[in-house]
Amino acid sequence: MVRARAAATALVRRTADRTRRALPALGRRRARRRPAVPELAARPNPYARALGLLCVVLLGAWLGLLVVGNVRVPVGPMNTTMTLRPSLTGGTKINVSPLGALELRSHQAPLRLDVDVDQLDPDRAQALVDHPERLSGLQDEVARDVEDGTIDLAVRSCIAVVVGATALGLGVYRRPRRALAAGGLALALLAASGATAFATWNPNSVLEPKYSGLLSSAPSLVGNARNIVSEFDVYQKELARLVTNVTKLYDVTSTLPAYEPDPTTIRVLHVSDIHLNPASWKIIASLVKQYSINVIVDSGDTMDHGTAAENGFLDPVPDLGAPYVWVRGNHDSRLTQRYLERMKNVHVLDDGRAVSVAGLRFAGIGDPQFTPDRAVAPGGDAAEDLAGARLASALRDQSAAGTPADVAIVHEPAAARGTDGEVPLVLSGHLHHEEMEVMKYGTRLRVEGSTGGSGLRAVEGRYPDPIEASVLYFDRDTRRLQAWDEIKLGGLGLTSAEVSRHLPKENQPGATPSPTPSPSPTGTAR
Repeated sequence: MVRARAAATALVRRTADRTRRALPALGRRRARRRPAVPELAARPNPYARALGLLCVVLLGAWLGLLVVGNVRVPVGPMNTTMTLRPSLTGGTKINVSPLGALELRSHQAPLRLDVDVDQLDPDRAQALVDHPERLSGLQDEVARDVEDGTIDLAVRSCIAVVVGATALGLGVYRRPRRALAAGGLALALLAASGATAFATWNPNSVLEPKYSGLLSSAPSLVGNARNIVSEFDVYQKELARLVTNVTKLYDVTSTLPAYEPDPTTIRVLHVSDIHLNPASWKIIASLVKQYSINVIVDSGDTMDHGTAAENGFLDPVPDLGAPYVWVRGNHDSRLTQRYLERMKNVHVLDDGRAVSVAGLRFAGIGDPQFTPDRAVAPGGDAAEDLAGARLASALRDQSAAGTPADVAIVHEPAAARGTDGEVPLVLSGHLHHEEMEVMKYGTRLRVEGSTGGSGLRAVEGRYPDPIEASVLYFDRDTRRLQAWDEIKLGGLGLTSAEVSRHLPKENQPGATPSPTPSPSPTGTAR
């Protein structure tokens, strides 16, 4: 019994020893049959791969457009270069070097159309001069030229983005399949962008251009407000007019063309918050001359402290070239007001007083607060609301007398709200930036920026505040606002200029005229 037990134990031990010796060999054989996979090897992230491919596509497409994505196109008497550029806002930019540039909100897509006016073809320009009857057909010629150029540009751009993305994809991935995928994706993105541009195409954008460049050229390039709002065959006619204006500007045998405003418009220059900036007077005089201004409206804060020592600053006002209508701001004292009242060609409005100037009837009220006087607690919004209510009451009295006001003037927008429903348009300032709003009862509130660039405060920030003013165009018969140009000049030490044309919605082609604002149901400010 003992021997059998010992024999069994020895057998188990021998079996266990053989098993231990066989396991390493078995592992080696399995390792030879199955390739080793490192446990810490990172698997490629599909999102990272997709993002990398997209970056290659966008960069390659942009490089392709940059190298070959432009065409030379004759447009009327001009030679132009059309180019597609990546953009977050879209639109069209027309560069008229050295005079400036026009920006049109023609479409919303990640592509911008750049049109560079390279030169004026002397033969084609001379033909227009010798045969002015050809100007009547210029609009059709310009439309055809632009259409042909756009088609050519679209074809060339497709080739440019595909070649650029494919070439860059081949250089990065070194795999033809990946490179072709990049080219196909680039073409798809361009097609989607083109479809978006087509779906959002706005030919009426030529009515509201934004001009940047020499201020003296702005009226000629931006054009005449009355003609714009009265023409409904917008695209071709306005495009032809733009080309005609550029033609005139490039005619080296003559000087820059003088702006010839439509005689059926009244042109009002709105300024505000000059704050003792002496440069403002020269800018205002220049705008009066360039735009043939009929009347200047100043919505206050001409001074900083309203002291007698500052009054000499006002001496250039009578010689600006147009009648001057003024209301007191919160930085203008009664002493300032009396000084201006004695000046020739100056109309000071207060307590709802009305005056007719250049075919328009203005009514206004001075700011009830004079903030430089620290001895008097400011009245705040309550004082402004009361002033607005007093002006609204005066406006109702004038309407009852058969002499309704066309434009009301205040300094603070808070006071302007009290006139809602009593007058078509109210002008104000105070905020040092431009705003436009149609209030609840139909009155349009126009807030002007600082024509003095915030005065001495302009140097407090990192960048100087711009100098802002507006030219308002009124119909001489209806005395209603037809359009306005927002003018923005670079601040102290800068020389840039921007002019943006805007139309009230009721004056857009195809819009129905807005009703005349009716008097408010109550006599109190809202």
